[in-house]
Amino acid sequence: MAFLGTGYLGTTYAICFAELGYEVIGFDVDIDKIARLADGEVPFHEPGLDELLKRNLAAGRLRFCTNLAETADFGDVHFICVGTPQRVDGMGADLSHIEAVVTGLARHLTRKALIVGKSTVPVGTAEWVEQLVGKHAPAELGVEVAWSPEFLQEGFAVEDVLRPNRIVVGVNSEWASRMHYAAHKGVLDLAATEDRELPVVVTDFATAELVKVAANAFLATKVSFINAMAEVCEVAGGDVTQLARALGYDPRIGNRFLQAGVGFGGGCLPKDIRAFQARAQELGAGEALRFLHEVDLINQRRRTRVLQLAADLLACRSGPAGPDLSGTRIAVLGATFKPNSDDVRDAPALAVAALLAKAGAYVHVYDPQGMHNARRAQPDLTYAPTMTDVVRDADLVCVLTEWADFRNADPHALGTLVTNRRIIDGRNCLDPTLWIQAGWEYRGMGRP
Repeated sequence: MAFLGTGYLGTTYAICFAELGYEVIGFDVDIDKIARLADGEVPFHEPGLDELLKRNLAAGRLRFCTNLAETADFGDVHFICVGTPQRVDGMGADLSHIEAVVTGLARHLTRKALIVGKSTVPVGTAEWVEQLVGKHAPAELGVEVAWSPEFLQEGFAVEDVLRPNRIVVGVNSEWASRMHYAAHKGVLDLAATEDRELPVVVTDFATAELVKVAANAFLATKVSFINAMAEVCEVAGGDVTQLARALGYDPRIGNRFLQAGVGFGGGCLPKDIRAFQARAQELGAGEALRFLHEVDLINQRRRTRVLQLAADLLACRSGPAGPDLSGTRIAVLGATFKPNSDDVRDAPALAVAALLAKAGAYVHVYDPQGMHNARRAQPDLTYAPTMTDVVRDADLVCVLTEWADFRNADPHALGTLVTNRRIIDGRNCLDPTLWIQAGWEYRGMGRP
């Protein structure tokens, strides 16, 4: 099988399917990325993936190339894993990468094959891809299309590929369904061996496409809901962490994604909910998703809330342009949008760091894995090599990504390094009692 696009999605799937025993090829137009993968280097941080890459390259089950004709000749099932970023001229998804790779692949196919979309796309894309294939692939081959969304969580992606909680596929024929089943037999066999139930939902194109964007919209809504409750707690004197805990005991709600803080980010949720709104508007159902606009607004407000808390803790004056933090030194712990990742795309931590710097603060940033990407995204910020270095002489410390190193930091030890013991817990991941007992002035998000 072939995986076209070796970004986070395609690389992870290619390596994990090789681990399951399949013969796999990964294709990309990025020569440098392909060279790094062929040399056994994963170009991003994902726990456990480096070892699997080296093992399967050595076993001969996995290789990478930049030749589309070679890829077309190799695969019976081709997974489309290219990016669908937000368009520069609006909220909709940019499908140019999908168009380019599908068109190129179709022209090089010499036998019947199944093209499976895994990229997150607006509803209606699979039918459009089917039309592209019909236009560019030789008609006598009978090439077919299916759509099977991915549900990877960065930091847990290896487990999510090998042991997914469900498989969803949209197909138009029994042949396509059988081919997709064969391509996932290794995953299904592993589930059977481990006596795990693995639901498989076989449906139509539109439903399969909607599953991913609907799931992301629901999760984003849940995060923004608890952050809205944090806003209420801040003025009412409540504690959002205890509120979330009480809500989470309700089996109809659950405790996942009920952690109030600086909000969600990354390369999926923000752009996906905007693209979902844009597509619904195109289809005449924009009113149905109007609430997602407020979900987005709540998420953005949590970032500016940190700026307000910083001004309060530092006793800085606010003017018409907002707080003036000039002359203060602020240490930011975290740059990635979540722990166990080096992804800084739309990362709240990095956005807050930029806001603090814009307000005049001298901002130092440290992240265990995201420093390289952070420097490229925000080159004007100052970066420190260790947590010790970043907090030294700080007037304020802001914890904005919940890495274990930060959660487990010793407040007494850090207290000897800073100028003033003030901390903003932007992820509500610290124990307030420990920090307050160590002499820190503590502020959480939605906490008294």
